[in-house]
Amino acid sequence: MAATVRRQRPKRLDRWAVMAVLLANLLALSDTLAVMSVDLGSESMKVAIVKPGVPMEIVLNKESRRKTPVTVTLKENERFFGDSAASMAIKNPKATLRYFQHLLGKQEGNPHVALYRARFPEHELGFDPQRQTVHFQISPQLQFSPEEVLGMVLNYSRSLAEDFAEQPIKDAVITVPAFFNQAERRAVLQAARMAGLKVLQLINDNTATALSYGVFRRKDINTTAQNVMFYDMGSGSTVCTIVTYQTVKTKEAGMQPQLQIRGVGFDRTLGGLEMELRLREHLAKLFNEQRKGQRAKDVRENPRAMAKLLREANRLKTVLSANADHMAQIEGLMDDVDFKAKVTRAEFEELCADLFERVPGPVQQALQSAEMNLDEIEQVILVGGATRVPKVQEVLLKAVGKEELGKNINADEAAAMGAVYQAAALSKAFKVKPFVVRDAVIYPILVEFTREVEEEPGVRSLKHNKRVLFSRMGPYPQRKVITFNRYNHDFDFHINYGDLGFLGPEDLRVFGSQNLTTVKLKGVGESFKKYPDHESKGIKAHFNLDESGVLSLIRVESVFETLVEDSPEEESTLTKLGNTISSLFGGGATADTKENGTDTIQEEEESPAEGSKDEPGEQAELKEEAEAPVEDTSQPPLAEPKEDAAPEEEKAAEKENEEKSEAQKPVVYRALVTRSGF
Repeated sequence: MAATVRRQRPKRLDRWAVMAVLLANLLALSDTLAVMSVDLGSESMKVAIVKPGVPMEIVLNKESRRKTPVTVTLKENERFFGDSAASMAIKNPKATLRYFQHLLGKQEGNPHVALYRARFPEHELGFDPQRQTVHFQISPQLQFSPEEVLGMVLNYSRSLAEDFAEQPIKDAVITVPAFFNQAERRAVLQAARMAGLKVLQLINDNTATALSYGVFRRKDINTTAQNVMFYDMGSGSTVCTIVTYQTVKTKEAGMQPQLQIRGVGFDRTLGGLEMELRLREHLAKLFNEQRKGQRAKDVRENPRAMAKLLREANRLKTVLSANADHMAQIEGLMDDVDFKAKVTRAEFEELCADLFERVPGPVQQALQSAEMNLDEIEQVILVGGATRVPKVQEVLLKAVGKEELGKNINADEAAAMGAVYQAAALSKAFKVKPFVVRDAVIYPILVEFTREVEEEPGVRSLKHNKRVLFSRMGPYPQRKVITFNRYNHDFDFHINYGDLGFLGPEDLRVFGSQNLTTVKLKGVGESFKKYPDHESKGIKAHFNLDESGVLSLIRVESVFETLVEDSPEEESTLTKLGNTISSLFGGGATADTKENGTDTIQEEEESPAEGSKDEPGEQAELKEEAEAPVEDTSQPPLAEPKEDAAPEEEKAAEKENEEKSEAQKPVVYRALVTRSGF
């Protein structure tokens, strides 16, 4: 009898097992995809996260609060952060550090350092002779720079985010005030490196707020430009921003909404903290008067008592925003003596009368920088905790001349939500709807150099030249190339801030040095000796102002060109020679200026000074080109400028080159030029 053999089907159970393993691997991979944002305010911070399956969300701290005090208590063997540190400010005021961000990037002689000493005399600030900055002297053995303290806070914020997300997080977007200069931004980046965070971007807090507002109102944005003013008064400072919303055509994603920062005004010291300090001084005066004749010490000499008064002043300011008067009371303020006094809103407003007079200042500065008037502003929106003070709203409403002020945004969390949206857009793990962000340069940057010229036969003199790299209110990120075509030897040039006339005398003192760095180039003469028979195209310095608003000198190269006969056998070799580049950082192929998306600034024989834009020649040398897309981001590239931005002289030159014999092709040689000082 013949046996029947049947082929058994493979068990589906095995297939499901394989799929389960693959799914488990994917889930394990997703555990490292979360990103975070930190809205770093003067008084408190808000942390937000995005992780797979969870939308943008504010992180709750250990006390289940949505915001955390930016406070650190440092002892010999332990550290306290957030609410725990804030509660210890009374017991150990010297070791409890607050508002230390005001010292970032400041040298010892900066007025803000003196202001910090006056506000918080309990802290001992030591001098670092190497960095010319200050540090906190907690004890003879313990001393920390402001960057180190901020690094501790950022590390703590990451631990809060990781506990909330239940997975490790390394990528973050951190907000900084729009008025931070290069030194202050670099200080924040240094603190983030200490905390082990990979900073995707430093985003200006006003830009993050504007992004949050636009993302949740995407449907209301169309081709018609809408101008919105955001007035942000926080604890430490005030920033007024004018933003234009409209849809634009992008290269990859078609029509997409865009926000463009048009104008920015600010006051570095106008905020809720200064109001609280005025109240603290008033309460201290009342307490001293109550004990007059008892031979008691001045309460101002007791750090613990002053810490209690500052906490009560903070509470009093909040209560007086909703009430006409309130009773301030502290048990055992000093020497077991209780304090109780009635304070009215009228008294509070009188104490801060000069502060309220400064409220319209940032508005006028923003309008001036945007070259707009109030009639072009459709809405004024309040942001920041200090805008809840009724007198601030009253003065601001009168200054802007509107019927009402917009309060349709979360004044505390808008910046954190905008920053985390940007974090998701910059991360490889998430795909969000595109929203084009065009931020603006607050402080212009220029290059200055001096060279020898011969105005008359035998008479030589030195001529000082200025070239604007990044103009005020110009967009960034952006790359620029400046060409020095009058040098054949080693030389120096300076990178400085441009015209800061919009800042007052006091703001200029706080700003610090206007010189960013001096670059010393070496190897220029050797490069000319190496290619004696080639035509020099100048020494090209490539600059980049990145998404974080941080300037860097990418490379410097000496460029030479020659015409060679073209033949099929040698074509590939010549092409290789033409594409060989020895750059500042060790070589590698580099695209042409157009491919790099850079703007080119040439040196001229007769150099107009900064601001003289109408002189012929300068206009012909400026060249606006399309910006290259940023690698590894989900944001679409910015809208390309019009093609006719190139000057007519360049178009004519290109046409002439095209008409040359095809047998001749230019070969470009780029020689290494080393530099120091940046």
